[in-house]
Amino acid sequence: MTVATSVFSKSQAERDVSLLQELTELTEHHRAASVEYRRILDAIGHPAGRRYERVADLPWLPVRLFKHHALKSVPDDEVFKVLTSSGTTGAEVSRIFLDKEAAAAQQRMLSATIQTVIGPNRLPMLLVDTKALFKNRRSFSARGAGVLGMMNFGRDHTFVLDENERPDLDAVRGFLAKHGDQPFLIFGFTFMAWLYLYELARDEHLDLSNGILIHSGGWKKLIDQAVDNAEFRRRFAQDTGLTRIHNYYGMVEQIGTVYVEGPSGNGLYCPDFADVIVRDPVTWEEVPVGTPGVIEVVSTLPRSYPGHILLTEDRGVIHGIDDGDWPGKRFSILGRLPRAEARGCSDTFQGAA
Repeated sequence: MTVATSVFSKSQAERDVSLLQELTELTEHHRAASVEYRRILDAIGHPAGRRYERVADLPWLPVRLFKHHALKSVPDDEVFKVLTSSGTTGAEVSRIFLDKEAAAAQQRMLSATIQTVIGPNRLPMLLVDTKALFKNRRSFSARGAGVLGMMNFGRDHTFVLDENERPDLDAVRGFLAKHGDQPFLIFGFTFMAWLYLYELARDEHLDLSNGILIHSGGWKKLIDQAVDNAEFRRRFAQDTGLTRIHNYYGMVEQIGTVYVEGPSGNGLYCPDFADVIVRDPVTWEEVPVGTPGVIEVVSTLPRSYPGHILLTEDRGVIHGIDDGDWPGKRFSILGRLPRAEARGCSDTFQGAA
């Protein structure tokens, strides 16, 4: 299959030029539209009209700021949706303000990114989760919202877990009998895909060779079992036949922007409208390729709130530039910074072992 590269096409040099121009314009847009953001820029020495030579020179905001301040660049009466981040019980959540245009743009670009790996058509979909997530239609957990969002990319949805959050072998066998001889989509949080799909498929000799697995988060529980990304991919391929596996990284503070693992599993890649910078946690200077540091994410999508340049609470490392499956930077997430709040989301699963 030829993989479309509609949003993974720009070399790093091309990306640097386009992002510098667009992000500089966005910075001025948010300065004019948000009094709070303007005050922040003035306080940190970034006056209006300042010229920037590199994307790394542009002013970043710590992602935690969205937990404590309502930052938006649209009038109150134009706010269409307010998104909140996942978090552990009692933790503060980020609030992200979208107008209708921003909400449409984030969904459009998310679709373009995901379609790069699954193609343009909705595929039969196996969800490594339970329908019980949706019992309360008025309030979804972060995990439920993540599953619901990914369901848009599939059809004939089948849940791997029953209402009691236990593996439903009959449902999975029925799905594979109907769809297993053609490409099908699988979505699940990482540790759930391992514990509830991989182990079921291995023990029951299920053939997942036509599947495309998209997964994210929850690595901490697998590291405790000595399962890293390479082992995850190797064992799925060896024991189930599943080889098309794509991890991804993203956050509600840059909704619609996801960084997707390439086909060969050699790192995460940035879509053309986004990039990552790795900074030294002491000097905050950009570090060279191969040096771990704090991840900064940039994206041209956020126009309704000043979330276009964010310093995350994640550690990461860039492995290479323009040397992998797709152009641009190839990187990995190494984990959370010490004392950073747990993200919650998939790690809040309390299902049976």
